Amino acid sequence: MTVTIGGLGVTASAAANGQTTTSNAQRLPQIPLDVEQYPVAPCGLELKQVHVFVRHGERTPVGVRMRDPPASIPEHWMMCKAARNFRAAVAGLTGLSEEGANGSLDGSMPFTKRVERMDGTSIEGECLLGELTDVGRKSTYNYGQALRRIYIEKLGFLPDTLRNGNEVYLRSTNMPRTIESLQQIIHGFYPTSKCDVNVTPTLFVRNGKDENLIGNAYGCKRLEVLLAGFAQAAAGAYNKTLEPLDKIISKYIGGNPIRVDGKPRASGVMDTIRAAIAHGIKVPPEFRDKSVVDVIEQAVVAEWFSDKTEEVRRLGVGRLLVDVSQKMQAKIDRDVDDPLKILVHSTHDTSLAAICATLDVFDDNWPAFTASITFELFTKREEQNQGSYLQTVLQSLTSYPRPRLHYVRMRYQNKDMVLPLCAAEGDHLPGSPEFCTLKVFQDRVKALTPEDWDLECSPSGR
Repeated sequence: MTVTIGGLGVTASAAANGQTTTSNAQRLPQIPLDVEQYPVAPCGLELKQVHVFVRHGERTPVGVRMRDPPASIPEHWMMCKAARNFRAAVAGLTGLSEEGANGSLDGSMPFTKRVERMDGTSIEGECLLGELTDVGRKSTYNYGQALRRIYIEKLGFLPDTLRNGNEVYLRSTNMPRTIESLQQIIHGFYPTSKCDVNVTPTLFVRNGKDENLIGNAYGCKRLEVLLAGFAQAAAGAYNKTLEPLDKIISKYIGGNPIRVDGKPRASGVMDTIRAAIAHGIKVPPEFRDKSVVDVIEQAVVAEWFSDKTEEVRRLGVGRLLVDVSQKMQAKIDRDVDDPLKILVHSTHDTSLAAICATLDVFDDNWPAFTASITFELFTKREEQNQGSYLQTVLQSLTSYPRPRLHYVRMRYQNKDMVLPLCAAEGDHLPGSPEFCTLKVFQDRVKALTPEDWDLECSPSGR
Protein backbone atom coordinates (compact mmCIF):
# COMPACT_ATOMS: atom_id res chain seq x y z
CA MET A 1 0.00 0.00 0.00
CA THR A 2 1.08 3.58 -0.55
CA VAL A 3 0.75 6.11 2.23
CA THR A 4 -0.58 9.48 1.21
CA ILE A 5 2.01 11.86 2.60
CA GLY A 6 1.04 15.40 3.29
CA GLY A 7 -0.87 17.57 5.70
CA LEU A 8 1.85 17.20 8.29
CA GLY A 9 0.40 19.92 10.49
CA VAL A 10 1.51 19.12 14.01
CA THR A 11 0.90 22.47 15.65
CA ALA A 12 -2.62 21.72 16.76
CA SER A 13 -2.68 21.48 20.51
CA ALA A 14 -3.27 18.11 22.07
CA ALA A 15 -5.28 19.97 24.66
CA ALA A 16 -8.04 20.21 22.09
CA ASN A 17 -8.33 16.44 22.43
CA GLY A 18 -8.50 16.50 26.21
CA GLN A 19 -4.76 16.13 26.77
CA THR A 20 -2.95 18.57 29.03
CA THR A 21 0.20 19.88 27.42
CA THR A 22 3.20 21.91 28.39
CA SER A 23 4.83 24.60 26.30
CA ASN A 24 7.19 23.67 23.46
CA ALA A 25 10.04 25.05 25.52
CA GLN A 26 9.40 22.34 28.10
CA ARG A 27 9.49 19.48 25.64
CA LEU A 28 12.24 16.91 25.63
CA PRO A 29 15.14 18.54 23.79
CA GLN A 30 15.90 16.89 20.49
CA ILE A 31 19.10 17.15 18.49
CA PRO A 32 18.22 17.80 14.83
CA LEU A 33 20.81 16.99 12.18
CA ASP A 34 22.92 20.17 12.04
CA VAL A 35 23.54 21.31 8.48
CA GLU A 36 25.39 24.54 9.22
CA GLN A 37 27.89 22.96 11.62
CA TYR A 38 28.57 19.86 9.51
CA PRO A 39 32.39 19.69 9.25
CA VAL A 40 33.62 19.42 5.67
CA ALA A 41 36.50 16.95 5.37
CA PRO A 42 40.09 18.22 5.10
CA CYS A 43 41.43 19.07 1.67
CA GLY A 44 42.50 16.02 -0.28
CA LEU A 45 39.80 13.70 1.02
CA GLU A 46 37.02 12.67 -1.33
CA LEU A 47 33.71 11.37 0.03
CA LYS A 48 32.84 8.04 -1.58
CA GLN A 49 29.99 6.49 0.44
CA VAL A 50 27.75 7.30 3.44
CA HIS A 51 26.00 4.85 5.79
CA VAL A 52 23.22 6.39 7.90
CA PHE A 53 21.51 4.74 10.89
CA VAL A 54 18.67 6.82 12.31
CA ARG A 55 16.27 6.14 15.15
CA HIS A 56 12.59 6.49 14.28
CA GLY A 57 10.76 9.69 15.12
CA GLU A 58 8.64 10.50 18.16
CA ARG A 59 6.08 7.84 19.00
CA THR A 60 3.49 6.97 21.59
CA PRO A 61 4.48 4.77 24.56
CA VAL A 62 4.56 1.05 23.80
CA GLY A 63 2.31 0.34 26.78
CA VAL A 64 -0.39 2.04 28.86
CA ARG A 65 1.13 3.23 32.11
CA MET A 66 0.48 5.92 34.73
CA ARG A 67 -2.97 6.77 33.40
CA ASP A 68 -4.58 7.03 36.83
CA PRO A 69 -4.32 10.09 39.08
CA PRO A 70 -2.12 11.65 40.25
CA ALA A 71 0.04 10.98 37.16
CA SER A 72 -2.92 11.20 34.74
CA ILE A 73 -0.88 10.57 31.60
CA PRO A 74 -3.42 9.93 28.81
CA GLU A 75 -4.25 6.39 27.82
CA HIS A 76 -5.37 7.51 24.38
CA TRP A 77 -3.12 9.76 22.29
CA MET A 78 -4.85 11.88 19.64
CA MET A 79 -1.72 12.67 17.65
CA CYS A 80 -2.01 10.54 14.53
CA LYS A 81 -4.17 12.49 12.11
CA ALA A 82 -1.65 12.47 9.26
CA ALA A 83 -1.19 9.38 7.08
CA ARG A 84 -4.54 7.88 8.04
CA ASN A 85 -5.66 7.66 4.40
CA PHE A 86 -4.28 4.82 2.29
CA ARG A 87 -4.64 3.43 -1.18
CA ALA A 88 -4.44 -0.36 -1.36
CA ALA A 89 -3.39 -2.01 -4.59
CA VAL A 90 -6.18 -4.50 -5.33
CA ALA A 91 -6.34 -4.62 -9.09
CA GLY A 92 -3.31 -6.89 -9.29
CA LEU A 93 -5.18 -9.53 -7.29
CA THR A 94 -8.34 -9.42 -9.37
CA GLY A 95 -6.98 -8.64 -12.80
CA LEU A 96 -9.37 -5.69 -12.90
CA SER A 97 -8.92 -1.93 -12.77
CA GLU A 98 -11.37 0.74 -11.76
CA GLU A 99 -11.95 3.94 -13.61
CA GLY A 100 -11.08 6.88 -11.39
CA ALA A 101 -12.90 10.18 -11.17
CA ASN A 102 -10.63 11.62 -13.83
CA GLY A 103 -11.35 8.77 -16.23
CA SER A 104 -7.99 7.06 -15.69
CA LEU A 105 -7.55 3.45 -14.67
CA ASP A 106 -6.34 3.77 -11.11
CA GLY A 107 -6.06 0.16 -9.96
CA SER A 108 -6.22 1.06 -6.28
CA MET A 109 -8.84 1.42 -3.59
CA PRO A 110 -8.81 4.27 -1.05
CA PHE A 111 -9.51 3.53 2.59
CA THR A 112 -9.06 5.05 6.04
CA LYS A 113 -7.55 3.41 9.14
CA ARG A 114 -8.83 4.01 12.68
CA VAL A 115 -8.03 2.65 16.12
CA GLU A 116 -10.99 0.83 17.65
CA ARG A 117 -11.25 0.59 21.43
CA MET A 118 -12.46 -2.39 23.44
CA ASP A 119 -15.96 -0.93 23.68
CA GLY A 120 -16.17 -0.62 19.91
CA THR A 121 -15.81 3.16 19.80
CA SER A 122 -13.25 5.00 17.71
CA ILE A 123 -12.08 8.60 17.42
CA GLU A 124 -10.34 10.03 14.40
CA GLY A 125 -6.65 10.66 14.93
CA GLU A 126 -6.07 8.23 17.80
CA CYS A 127 -2.67 6.50 17.81
CA LEU A 128 -1.84 2.87 18.35
CA LEU A 129 0.61 1.98 21.11
CA GLY A 130 4.15 2.57 19.90
CA GLU A 131 2.96 4.35 16.76
CA LEU A 132 4.82 7.17 15.03
CA THR A 133 2.90 10.37 15.76
CA ASP A 134 2.42 13.47 13.64
CA VAL A 135 5.28 15.02 15.62
CA GLY A 136 7.46 12.06 14.68
CA ARG A 137 6.44 12.29 11.04
CA LYS A 138 7.44 15.91 10.97
CA SER A 139 10.81 15.37 12.67
CA THR A 140 11.77 12.51 10.35
CA TYR A 141 10.70 14.54 7.33
CA ASN A 142 12.93 17.34 8.63
CA TYR A 143 15.75 14.82 9.01
CA GLY A 144 15.40 13.87 5.36
CA GLN A 145 15.52 17.53 4.37
CA ALA A 146 18.70 17.97 6.44
CA LEU A 147 20.31 15.01 4.67
CA ARG A 148 19.44 16.69 1.38
CA ARG A 149 20.96 20.00 2.43
CA ILE A 150 24.21 18.33 3.51
CA TYR A 151 24.87 15.71 0.86
CA ILE A 152 23.15 17.29 -2.13
CA GLU A 153 23.13 21.06 -1.69
CA LYS A 154 26.24 21.60 0.47
CA LEU A 155 28.60 18.89 -0.75
CA GLY A 156 27.22 18.11 -4.20
CA PHE A 157 27.85 14.45 -3.35
CA LEU A 158 24.50 13.33 -4.77
CA PRO A 159 22.55 14.71 -7.73
CA ASP A 160 19.75 17.21 -7.23
CA THR A 161 17.35 14.89 -9.05
CA LEU A 162 17.55 11.13 -8.53
CA ARG A 163 17.89 9.51 -11.94
CA ASN A 164 19.70 6.35 -10.90
CA GLY A 165 17.90 4.52 -8.12
CA ASN A 166 21.01 2.41 -7.48
CA GLU A 167 22.77 5.39 -5.94
CA VAL A 168 20.52 5.20 -2.88
CA TYR A 169 19.78 2.24 -0.60
CA LEU A 170 16.88 2.45 1.87
CA ARG A 171 16.11 -0.10 4.56
CA SER A 172 14.00 -0.37 7.69
CA THR A 173 13.29 -2.88 10.40
CA ASN A 174 9.89 -4.48 9.99
CA MET A 175 8.11 -2.13 12.39
CA PRO A 176 5.45 0.37 11.32
CA ARG A 177 7.13 3.27 13.13
CA THR A 178 10.50 2.68 11.45
CA ILE A 179 8.97 2.07 8.03
CA GLU A 180 6.86 5.22 8.27
CA SER A 181 9.88 7.18 9.54
CA LEU A 182 11.87 6.08 6.50
CA GLN A 183 9.02 7.06 4.20
CA GLN A 184 9.11 10.54 5.69
CA ILE A 185 12.90 10.73 5.44
CA ILE A 186 12.70 9.75 1.77
CA HIS A 187 10.06 12.39 1.17
CA GLY A 188 12.35 15.07 2.63
CA PHE A 189 15.51 13.71 0.98
CA TYR A 190 14.24 12.99 -2.52
CA PRO A 191 10.62 14.18 -2.81
CA THR A 192 8.62 13.13 -5.83
CA SER A 193 9.49 16.36 -7.63
CA LYS A 194 13.18 15.43 -7.32
CA CYS A 195 12.84 11.87 -8.63
CA ASP A 196 13.01 11.07 -12.31
CA VAL A 197 9.69 9.84 -13.65
CA ASN A 198 11.27 6.41 -14.22
CA VAL A 199 12.72 6.13 -10.69
CA THR A 200 10.74 4.81 -7.74
CA PRO A 201 12.77 4.51 -4.50
CA THR A 202 12.73 0.98 -3.05
CA LEU A 203 12.39 0.44 0.68
CA PHE A 204 13.95 -2.84 1.81
CA VAL A 205 12.72 -4.87 4.82
CA ARG A 206 14.11 -8.21 5.97
CA ASN A 207 12.40 -11.21 7.53
CA GLY A 208 12.82 -11.44 11.28
CA LYS A 209 15.33 -14.29 11.19
CA ASP A 210 17.56 -12.30 8.81
CA GLU A 211 17.38 -8.93 10.58
CA ASN A 212 20.68 -7.38 11.67
CA LEU A 213 19.70 -3.74 12.23
CA ILE A 214 18.94 -4.71 15.83
CA GLY A 215 20.40 -7.24 18.21
CA ASN A 216 18.39 -10.17 16.90
CA ALA A 217 17.48 -12.21 19.97
CA TYR A 218 14.64 -13.73 17.94
CA GLY A 219 17.09 -15.28 15.50
CA CYS A 220 19.86 -15.95 18.04
CA LYS A 221 18.93 -17.87 21.18
CA ARG A 222 22.34 -17.33 22.75
CA LEU A 223 21.93 -13.56 22.48
CA GLU A 224 18.50 -13.82 24.13
CA VAL A 225 20.03 -15.76 27.03
CA LEU A 226 22.86 -13.26 27.45
CA LEU A 227 20.62 -10.20 27.35
CA ALA A 228 18.28 -11.71 29.92
CA GLY A 229 21.28 -12.27 32.16
CA PHE A 230 22.40 -8.66 31.77
CA ALA A 231 18.90 -7.45 32.65
CA GLN A 232 18.99 -9.52 35.84
CA ALA A 233 22.44 -8.19 36.65
CA ALA A 234 21.26 -4.61 36.14
CA ALA A 235 18.38 -5.26 38.55
CA GLY A 236 20.78 -6.61 41.15
CA ALA A 237 23.15 -3.68 40.74
CA TYR A 238 20.69 -0.78 40.53
CA ASN A 239 17.53 -1.67 42.45
CA LYS A 240 19.17 -0.51 45.67
CA THR A 241 19.94 2.87 44.12
CA LEU A 242 16.28 3.24 43.14
CA GLU A 243 14.85 2.48 46.60
CA PRO A 244 15.19 6.08 47.91
CA LEU A 245 12.91 7.24 45.08
CA ASP A 246 9.97 5.09 46.21
CA LYS A 247 8.61 7.73 48.57
CA ILE A 248 8.19 10.23 45.72
CA ILE A 249 7.62 7.97 42.68
CA SER A 250 5.49 5.06 43.91
CA LYS A 251 2.32 7.15 44.12
CA TYR A 252 2.46 7.56 40.34
CA ILE A 253 2.80 3.85 39.56
CA GLY A 254 0.02 2.33 41.63
CA GLY A 255 1.93 2.31 44.89
CA ASN A 256 4.57 -0.05 43.48
CA PRO A 257 8.30 0.50 43.99
CA ILE A 258 10.35 1.83 41.08
CA ARG A 259 12.67 -1.04 40.07
CA VAL A 260 14.59 -2.25 37.03
CA ASP A 261 12.46 -5.41 37.10
CA GLY A 262 9.39 -3.84 38.72
CA LYS A 263 5.77 -3.61 37.61
CA PRO A 264 5.90 -1.46 35.62
CA ARG A 265 9.60 -1.77 34.84
CA ALA A 266 11.71 1.35 35.30
CA SER A 267 12.38 1.31 31.54
CA GLY A 268 8.65 1.30 30.88
CA VAL A 269 8.07 4.23 33.23
CA MET A 270 10.78 6.25 31.48
CA ASP A 271 9.47 5.25 28.05
CA THR A 272 6.10 6.76 28.94
CA ILE A 273 7.68 9.86 30.50
CA ARG A 274 10.02 10.51 27.57
CA ALA A 275 7.24 10.05 25.03
CA ALA A 276 4.95 12.38 26.96
CA ILE A 277 7.56 15.11 27.33
CA ALA A 278 8.52 14.81 23.66
CA HIS A 279 4.92 15.62 22.76
CA GLY A 280 4.44 18.39 25.28
CA ILE A 281 2.18 16.35 27.55
CA LYS A 282 2.34 17.36 31.19
CA VAL A 283 4.13 14.91 33.47
CA PRO A 284 4.49 14.89 37.28
CA PRO A 285 7.09 17.45 38.43
CA GLU A 286 9.30 14.75 39.94
CA PHE A 287 10.01 13.49 36.44
CA ARG A 288 11.43 16.88 35.50
CA ASP A 289 13.81 16.85 38.45
CA LYS A 290 17.22 16.01 37.02
CA SER A 291 18.42 14.44 40.25
CA VAL A 292 15.49 11.99 40.09
CA VAL A 293 15.52 11.29 36.36
CA ASP A 294 19.28 10.73 36.24
CA VAL A 295 19.05 7.97 38.84
CA ILE A 296 16.30 6.15 36.95
CA GLU A 297 17.91 6.60 33.54
CA GLN A 298 21.24 5.35 34.83
CA ALA A 299 19.56 2.10 35.81
CA VAL A 300 17.62 1.87 32.52
CA VAL A 301 20.69 2.57 30.41
CA ALA A 302 22.60 -0.10 32.30
CA GLU A 303 19.80 -2.60 31.60
CA TRP A 304 19.32 -1.79 27.93
CA PHE A 305 22.35 -0.10 26.47
CA SER A 306 25.47 -0.37 28.63
CA ASP A 307 28.72 -1.88 27.48
CA LYS A 308 28.34 -5.64 27.18
CA THR A 309 30.80 -8.49 26.62
CA GLU A 310 32.66 -9.17 23.40
CA GLU A 311 30.32 -12.11 22.77
CA VAL A 312 27.27 -9.85 22.93
CA ARG A 313 28.97 -7.38 20.61
CA ARG A 314 29.69 -10.13 18.07
CA LEU A 315 26.17 -11.52 18.14
CA GLY A 316 24.36 -8.20 18.49
CA VAL A 317 26.25 -5.85 16.16
CA GLY A 318 28.87 -7.94 14.37
CA ARG A 319 26.81 -8.82 11.31
CA LEU A 320 25.61 -5.24 10.91
CA LEU A 321 29.15 -3.87 10.87
CA VAL A 322 30.15 -6.63 8.46
CA ASP A 323 27.52 -5.26 6.05
CA VAL A 324 29.00 -1.77 6.40
CA SER A 325 32.55 -3.00 5.87
CA GLN A 326 31.69 -5.16 2.85
CA LYS A 327 29.77 -2.41 1.09
CA MET A 328 32.60 0.02 1.66
CA GLN A 329 35.06 -2.50 0.24
CA ALA A 330 32.84 -3.08 -2.79
CA LYS A 331 32.80 0.67 -3.42
CA ILE A 332 36.60 0.80 -3.27
CA ASP A 333 37.10 -2.27 -5.47
CA ARG A 334 34.58 -1.29 -8.15
CA ASP A 335 34.78 2.51 -7.81
CA VAL A 336 32.63 4.09 -10.54
CA ASP A 337 31.20 0.68 -11.44
CA ASP A 338 29.50 0.65 -8.04
CA PRO A 339 26.93 3.50 -8.12
CA LEU A 340 25.87 3.11 -4.47
CA LYS A 341 26.58 6.36 -2.61
CA ILE A 342 24.29 6.57 0.40
CA LEU A 343 22.58 3.94 2.55
CA VAL A 344 19.84 5.07 4.95
CA HIS A 345 18.67 2.64 7.64
CA SER A 346 15.65 3.34 9.85
CA THR A 347 16.08 1.61 13.18
CA HIS A 348 15.86 1.87 16.99
CA ASP A 349 17.56 3.32 20.08
CA THR A 350 19.01 -0.08 20.96
CA SER A 351 20.74 -0.21 17.58
CA LEU A 352 22.45 3.15 17.97
CA ALA A 353 23.53 2.47 21.54
CA ALA A 354 24.88 -0.96 20.61
CA ILE A 355 26.93 0.41 17.71
CA CYS A 356 28.40 3.14 19.92
CA ALA A 357 29.13 0.73 22.78
CA THR A 358 30.74 -1.80 20.46
CA LEU A 359 33.10 0.88 19.14
CA ASP A 360 33.69 2.20 22.70
CA VAL A 361 32.16 5.66 22.20
CA PHE A 362 28.78 5.31 23.93
CA ASP A 363 27.98 8.36 26.09
CA ASP A 364 25.66 6.44 28.47
CA ASN A 365 22.66 8.55 27.44
CA TRP A 366 19.42 7.19 26.04
CA PRO A 367 19.46 7.96 22.28
CA ALA A 368 16.88 10.60 21.40
CA PHE A 369 14.18 10.30 18.77
CA THR A 370 15.74 10.79 15.30
CA ALA A 371 19.23 10.43 16.77
CA SER A 372 21.58 9.13 14.11
CA ILE A 373 24.97 7.62 13.35
CA THR A 374 26.80 8.08 10.07
CA PHE A 375 29.83 6.24 8.74
CA GLU A 376 31.45 8.21 5.93
CA LEU A 377 34.00 6.58 3.63
CA PHE A 378 36.72 8.86 2.22
CA THR A 379 39.60 8.24 -0.15
CA LYS A 380 42.92 10.07 -0.46
CA ARG A 381 45.92 9.62 -2.73
CA GLU A 382 49.13 8.88 -0.89
CA GLU A 383 51.27 12.00 -0.93
CA GLN A 384 54.31 11.88 -3.18
CA ASN A 385 57.59 12.13 -1.32
CA GLN A 386 59.80 15.09 -2.16
CA GLY A 387 62.98 13.87 -3.89
CA SER A 388 65.52 14.72 -6.53
CA TYR A 389 64.68 15.87 -10.00
CA LEU A 390 65.60 12.42 -11.33
CA GLN A 391 63.22 10.72 -8.86
CA THR A 392 60.44 13.06 -9.91
CA VAL A 393 61.03 12.25 -13.60
CA LEU A 394 61.14 8.52 -12.92
CA GLN A 395 57.92 8.68 -10.88
CA SER A 396 56.19 10.60 -13.66
CA LEU A 397 57.16 7.93 -16.20
CA THR A 398 55.79 5.00 -14.25
CA SER A 399 52.50 3.59 -15.50
CA TYR A 400 51.36 2.61 -12.02
CA PRO A 401 49.04 5.03 -10.20
CA ARG A 402 49.91 6.01 -6.68
CA PRO A 403 48.03 3.91 -4.11
CA ARG A 404 45.01 5.41 -2.47
CA LEU A 405 44.40 5.60 1.26
CA HIS A 406 40.92 5.14 2.71
CA TYR A 407 39.41 6.53 5.89
CA VAL A 408 36.17 6.13 7.85
CA ARG A 409 34.63 8.92 9.92
CA MET A 410 31.91 8.05 12.43
CA ARG A 411 29.54 10.81 13.53
CA TYR A 412 26.86 10.59 16.25
CA GLN A 413 24.48 13.36 17.25
CA ASN A 414 26.38 15.94 15.14
CA LYS A 415 29.71 15.02 16.75
CA ASP A 416 32.78 13.40 15.25
CA MET A 417 33.60 10.22 17.16
CA VAL A 418 37.29 9.64 17.86
CA LEU A 419 37.37 5.84 17.96
CA PRO A 420 39.80 4.42 20.54
CA LEU A 421 40.68 1.62 18.13
CA CYS A 422 42.24 4.23 15.81
CA ALA A 423 44.17 6.18 18.44
CA ALA A 424 47.65 4.91 17.63
CA GLU A 425 49.88 6.84 15.24
CA GLY A 426 49.40 5.58 11.72
CA ASP A 427 45.87 4.34 12.45
CA HIS A 428 44.21 7.65 11.56
CA LEU A 429 44.66 10.63 9.29
CA PRO A 430 47.59 12.67 10.63
CA GLY A 431 46.26 15.58 12.65
CA SER A 432 42.65 14.35 12.37
CA PRO A 433 42.06 11.42 14.77
CA GLU A 434 38.37 11.24 13.84
CA PHE A 435 39.36 9.84 10.43
CA CYS A 436 40.13 6.20 11.14
CA THR A 437 42.00 4.20 8.52
CA LEU A 438 39.70 1.77 6.78
CA LYS A 439 42.12 -1.06 7.46
CA VAL A 440 42.00 -0.61 11.23
CA PHE A 441 38.22 -0.24 11.11
CA GLN A 442 37.90 -3.42 9.05
CA ASP A 443 40.28 -5.32 11.32
CA ARG A 444 37.98 -4.53 14.26
CA VAL A 445 34.96 -5.62 12.25
CA LYS A 446 36.70 -8.85 11.35
CA ALA A 447 37.23 -9.56 15.04
CA LEU A 448 33.48 -9.04 15.56
CA THR A 449 32.45 -11.32 12.69
CA PRO A 450 30.77 -14.54 13.83
CA GLU A 451 32.62 -17.45 12.23
CA ASP A 452 29.71 -19.87 12.55
CA TRP A 453 26.48 -17.99 13.25
CA ASP A 454 24.33 -21.05 13.96
CA LEU A 455 26.89 -22.54 16.34
CA GLU A 456 27.53 -19.28 18.20
CA CYS A 457 23.78 -18.68 18.50
CA SER A 458 23.03 -22.04 20.10
CA PRO A 459 21.88 -21.58 23.72
CA SER A 460 25.25 -22.63 25.11
CA GLY A 461 27.26 -20.69 22.54
CA ARG A 462 30.35 -21.97 20.78
